[in-house]
Amino acid sequence: MHPPISLHGYAEAAAILKVDESWLRRHIKKMPHSKLGGRVRFTDEDVRRIVALFHQEPSTANLAASCATISPSPLRALRPIPRSTTGRAS
Repeated sequence: MHPPISLHGYAEAAAILKVDESWLRRHIKKMPHSKLGGRVRFTDEDVRRIVALFHQEPSTANLAASCATISPSPLRALRPIPRSTTGRAS
């Protein structure tokens, strides 16, 4: 016997993905899904694949290059004001 398959409609899948339902509807042709009885349904695997489609790894090469070109902050040149050795005037 096969385990039950969870099927999610637009609203539930959008909530799982934390996107607007309208966004999911607009991009449906690019998303893995099933059509059962004329209705769009998403399995848990479909939702995982959607996340994978939009996953992006950071580009460490670009990060290193951009850090090298950043000039030092002008705040680094600030120094504390020396304390006065005389007492305060009252």
